[in-house]
Amino acid sequence: MSVAITRQLKQPSLWAQCRDDIASVFQRDPAARTRFEVLTTYPGVHAVIAYRVANRLWIRGWRYPARLLSFLARLLSNVDIHPGATIGSRFFIDHGACVVIGETAVVGDDVTLYHGVTLGGTSWNRGKRHPTLEDGVMVGAGAKILGNITVGKHCRVGANSVVVEDVPEGCTVVGIPGKVVKLREVGSLNPYGIDLDHHLIPDPVGKAISCLLARIDSLEARLDQRSRVERYSGCDIDNSICDQDCAGGEVHRLNPRDLSGFRQARK
Repeated sequence: MSVAITRQLKQPSLWAQCRDDIASVFQRDPAARTRFEVLTTYPGVHAVIAYRVANRLWIRGWRYPARLLSFLARLLSNVDIHPGATIGSRFFIDHGACVVIGETAVVGDDVTLYHGVTLGGTSWNRGKRHPTLEDGVMVGAGAKILGNITVGKHCRVGANSVVVEDVPEGCTVVGIPGKVVKLREVGSLNPYGIDLDHHLIPDPVGKAISCLLARIDSLEARLDQRSRVERYSGCDIDNSICDQDCAGGEVHRLNPRDLSGFRQARK
């Protein structure tokens, strides 16, 4: 038995997969009202259903009809899914615009993509060149996941991030290039176990800038304190003229610690 036929036998029925895909919309999109509305007005659902059919054609060796169906689905939904990609159950593309999924991409169950996501390759080799997204991954709008890498189970990829390295399970990735950041215990889990709080993510760049600004303030304060001490180094603190003639004002405005050196010198 060929590998293609073996893969086909392991797949759930087309009807069951499409039914689960449509049902998953109600778990992740509060705007969804009826199945008829979802089936007729959601371009992401249209793209996934077309992919399910094209993928079965691809597995059976009907490569051109599969590519032609994918092309027509792209014209209709603005979502480009290669029929050779492997996509699990309950897959949802929210808004369904400008999503690209390459030929050797592997997507697990219960994965959610927002608009503008790319699962792309970084090589011209014919082998595995696209990413693998394990179960429960959520990818924010505009994110790019590139190369033969693996994003672990239940990870979140922040909007507009560019991920080019493997991501461990349960992590959040943000930035360009993507960096793993510590999760904040905020928000509440979806009752179905799907984390949609993709906007509640830390900002490592903002935090780093805040630390740098605090450090600059500390260094400037130390430099200012040192310059004030040097400003009065030539003054006799018992000379009344010094109060009027020394730059910076009266001597008693200095911190008492700054005057300790003068008192020690007088002794």
